[in-house]
Amino acid sequence: MTVTLTIPDALAASLVRVQPALPRVLLDGFAVEAYRQGMLSASEVRVLMGHDSRWETEDFLAAHEAWPGTTAAQAAEDGRKLNALLSR
Repeated sequence: MTVTLTIPDALAASLVRVQPALPRVLLDGFAVEAYRQGMLSASEVRVLMGHDSRWETEDFLAAHEAWPGTTAAQAAEDGRKLNALLSR
């Protein structure tokens, strides 16, 4: 699938001056956010980004602070449960 974004020329020119690899940056951002929201699995991110290995994908996600596994909400809930158990 090809996705096309329409960005006004003046804005596009200034964005590309600051970030010459803008299309890749936008793809990176989409992949990370889709992973965070559960729209893509790590395996699907690997395919989308063209990574050669699972480890490359994990490094990519970690660099964008998109950690596989437990969500922040799940970790907080686990912490509350642990505190409740320890206070008994």
